[in-house]
Amino acid sequence: MNTAAPPWGRSFSPSRTFGEVPVGEVADAVRQQFLGWGLPHRLRVDNGVPWGNWNDLPTLFALWVVGMGIAWHWNDPRRPQQNPKIERSQGTAKRWAEPQQCGSVAQLQAQLDRADQNHREHYRLRGGQTRRELFPELEHSGRPFTLAWEKRHWGFERVEAHLSEYVALRTVSAAGHLTIYHRARYVGKQFSGQVVQVQYDPEAHAWLISDRNDRLIRHTPAPEITRAEIVNMSYGKTRHKH
Repeated sequence: MNTAAPPWGRSFSPSRTFGEVPVGEVADAVRQQFLGWGLPHRLRVDNGVPWGNWNDLPTLFALWVVGMGIAWHWNDPRRPQQNPKIERSQGTAKRWAEPQQCGSVAQLQAQLDRADQNHREHYRLRGGQTRRELFPELEHSGRPFTLAWEKRHWGFERVEAHLSEYVALRTVSAAGHLTIYHRARYVGKQFSGQVVQVQYDPEAHAWLISDRNDRLIRHTPAPEITRAEIVNMSYGKTRHKH
C-alpha cells in the first residue's frame, strides 16, 4: 500500500480548540486545499470561529473567501443534519484514525492521512468500486487556483457588495459607544441602551448607523474595510454579542 500523504490530506492542528488557531493559519490550510482540489463555487460552513455567525457581520475569513468569487453559505445553528455527509465523514475519520491511540500530533496526522486515502482509494462500495472511481469528477472543481491567481483576481468590489447586504444589531453603551469589528464608534449618549442597526455603504466606504425605524443616526468611516486588512487578516474576529 502506498502510505505517502494523499493530496487531500488534512492538516491537523495541535491547538486545544479550533478557536485558538490563528485565522491566518486557517486561511493557509484552506489555500492548500484549493491548490489540490481547485477553487470551489461555494463554501458551506458552520457557525463559530473563524467562519462567523449567520446573524452578524461576516468575519475576516468570510470576506477573504468572498473576495475570491466563492459564494458563502452558513448552516443554521445546531443543525448538523444540514451537512450530513461532512458530519458522517468526520465520524468515520475519527473511528478509522483512532486518535486515542496516538502518542503525538505527527502520528495522528499520519493516521488521518492513511484513513483519508483508504476511504477514497481502497474501500470498496457496493459494485466493487471505490469512491474515487465512482466520482472522478470530484477530483478537481475545474477552477484552477494558485497564489498568483489569488493576487491577481481577489476582488475588493465583491467584498464591499457582499458586506452591504448585512444589517447587524448593536446596543449602544452607557457612554454612547458601539463596537464594529473591535473598533469603538461614538453614537451619542442620548442613544444609550438603544438597539441600533449597522450597515456598510460601499459607495462612501463607511458605516451607516440607524435606529430601528431606519432613521440615520451616524455616518462614520470604515477604515478596517480595505484589501490589505482583509487579505492579511490583521485585526480581531467579528463581534457577535450586542
